[in-house]
Amino acid sequence: MLKPRSVLLASVCLLPAVLTPGVFGPGKLLAATPTAGQSQGGTVAGITVTGNARIEPETIQSYMVIQPGDPFDADKINNSLKTLYATGLFKNVSITRKGNYLVVAVEENPTVDQVYFVGNKTVTDKDAAAAIGLKPRSVFTVAAAEADRRVLLNLYAKKGYYGATVTPNIIKLPDNRVNVVFQCTDGTETLISRITFLGNDHFSQGALREVVSSRQEAWFRFLSSSDQYDSERVQYDEELLRQFYLHHGYADFQVNSANAELSPDRKSFYLTFNVTEGPRYKISSLTVASSIRNLSGDTLRKLVPESVGDWFDGAALQEGIAAVSKRAQDLGYAFAQVTPVVKTDPAKKTLSITLNVVEGPKVYIQRIDIIGNTRTEDKVIRRELTLAEGDGYSQTKVDQSQTNLKNLGFFKDEKITTTPGSTPQQVILDAKVTEQATGQFSLGGGYSTSLGALVNAGLSQNNFLGTGVNASINALLAQRGTQINLGVTDPYFLDRNLIAGFDIFRTVTDSYTASAAAFNYSESDVGADVRMGYRFNAHVRQSFTYTISERNVYGVPTGSSLYIIDEKGVSTLSQISQSLTFDYLDDDLSPTSGALVTLTTDFAGLGGTAKYIRLTPNISYYIPLERVFGSKDWVLKLSAGAGYLLPIMNYQDRIVDRFFLGGDTLRGFADGGVGPHDKTSGDSLGGKYMYTQSTELHFPLPVSHDLGLQGFAFVDVGSLYGVQAKYGPVYDSPTPRVGAGVGVSFNTPFGLINLSLAEPILKQKADQVQQFRVSFGTRF
Repeated sequence: MLKPRSVLLASVCLLPAVLTPGVFGPGKLLAATPTAGQSQGGTVAGITVTGNARIEPETIQSYMVIQPGDPFDADKINNSLKTLYATGLFKNVSITRKGNYLVVAVEENPTVDQVYFVGNKTVTDKDAAAAIGLKPRSVFTVAAAEADRRVLLNLYAKKGYYGATVTPNIIKLPDNRVNVVFQCTDGTETLISRITFLGNDHFSQGALREVVSSRQEAWFRFLSSSDQYDSERVQYDEELLRQFYLHHGYADFQVNSANAELSPDRKSFYLTFNVTEGPRYKISSLTVASSIRNLSGDTLRKLVPESVGDWFDGAALQEGIAAVSKRAQDLGYAFAQVTPVVKTDPAKKTLSITLNVVEGPKVYIQRIDIIGNTRTEDKVIRRELTLAEGDGYSQTKVDQSQTNLKNLGFFKDEKITTTPGSTPQQVILDAKVTEQATGQFSLGGGYSTSLGALVNAGLSQNNFLGTGVNASINALLAQRGTQINLGVTDPYFLDRNLIAGFDIFRTVTDSYTASAAAFNYSESDVGADVRMGYRFNAHVRQSFTYTISERNVYGVPTGSSLYIIDEKGVSTLSQISQSLTFDYLDDDLSPTSGALVTLTTDFAGLGGTAKYIRLTPNISYYIPLERVFGSKDWVLKLSAGAGYLLPIMNYQDRIVDRFFLGGDTLRGFADGGVGPHDKTSGDSLGGKYMYTQSTELHFPLPVSHDLGLQGFAFVDVGSLYGVQAKYGPVYDSPTPRVGAGVGVSFNTPFGLINLSLAEPILKQKADQVQQFRVSFGTRF
């Protein structure tokens, strides 16, 4: 923080703690106003200005209502005083008549030389200076200092420090200049100590506290701001409560008030929500009435996931409205509108729902304006919009466009609004964005069962020079491995629907001990790849990758399997791959419904020593169980995968080409612990054929959501087989292995911790077991 020079502190003037508007206001004006006798008769011959040092007399005269040549008029003289004070340039003004002249005596307000902030820790100097109105070379007034004091207090309040104090002081300097010093005391953070609900008969206090985003203070929230009072967050909490009650059938629910009361010691807040729940309704009838030709209401009715006799669910109704609207638009009715009509019968506690589907007025997009982007190029934003000039207006597409902008991660805030166009049939879309820093340096550490203790570091820029290009370099150093990767990706190569990029990488996996896994050698892989992809639509994409690398198997200890000793040394890989993806997940990071299907094909043989075709299909399907258990944290995940390796051109597959199974891919078994093993040494050899299936149930734990804990139970099934026994007997069986267990995920601000405990249910003689597994990564 900048500190004023100590030699000037002797001239500090403490301003009043509360500065009332009009300190130099009406009382002073009336005292300085000429009497009626002084202003009667004659014409103003001229105006003389005295006391001014910085402001020209002509400038002062220009502010006055009365001018030379005007008759003397008490009202005009009084109004001239008011306008001079209103400029904020003067501390004192008086107007007197001398003969036929008016004498204007002024005392100028000082100018600001520098502004300092002292004692502030929570609010930075940079933020404070940007928020206040007083700047160097601006005119100082008591009112301006008071206004800035309130601005600074608001900054403290937004950070949860409602007990902060700010006192403006001035240091007088020569030439009617001052330094302004804001003396700040942060005080203690003002947190929410109690959240109470009034009028709730059907849900407990604890259940509703889990609904709202505001939280009561607790020791484990030291990295969260949810226990800080925020008026905007409270408004969001009201909407969360409304959605929660509508979801559970309370169609008449209302939030009567949401009051925040500061405790007497000003150290905490008491937050109280007063609600009216109303009755819970069941659906007595649900129909879809369509006035659009060739668009049957009965057909659209099947898209609404509710039935007669069900408890009313506001979320399901909104989902149905969105589905009906999308279906109508997909069939070519771009202006279709869906209007719900809900009639309640409180006596019977039932309600009827009618969805009216009508052809709305035809409105077209005249122009799209991009606002707020100072660094990001316009084209980067426009290509995320699913609408263009001349298209018919669609709220669904506007919402999707806004979601696309949010998913970029380039902006703190993004909003698409409409303004009237030049005709009633046209609108202008305003895409307003607020940019944020997109570069990131990360440094972390942790532990994983596969690699041991690890440290990672990375430098990335997701919006390189505002072009939307992603560039990154990452390094991971672990007890049993090293990974370094430099990558660049352009999501719209040549401004087309193409994803292009390249990577340069080096990966080293050191020898594992027998207790760590089934491997007993080291492996390195150094090379580069070039990628190109294409999006068919929002759900289907395909990518092609060419990889060239040098692979080395080394560090093979004495007594290892002959299969591994024979493959020790360097081999080269020249491979082209394609991956076809069908992505119907509701959320890429935390999916709760939908499916993800990928089909990857590798062809090695365009040069290099490796010659093979490798297929790896995978599918995952998520089933939400919220309607069964009442919580969105209940999710069932079903996944399956397979692998097939076919050597070609008389090539003998190597250990670096094959699949390995175990660890995260088959819990209950060690990394590489399942599949072909040398009967003599027990070393894992990998296999050419693989299949896996996993059933995993995610569920909430009986603890606060703020802890980031979630439980899961799983059953994994899989097998790996297919190796040519040329140096002696091997264990090689396609018999399925089964592992089952439970685990806990801990989502922290530093990263994700996964702990799992599994028991092999079915295993073979040579399989290596690992019951407890931990995966831990951090970011700080």
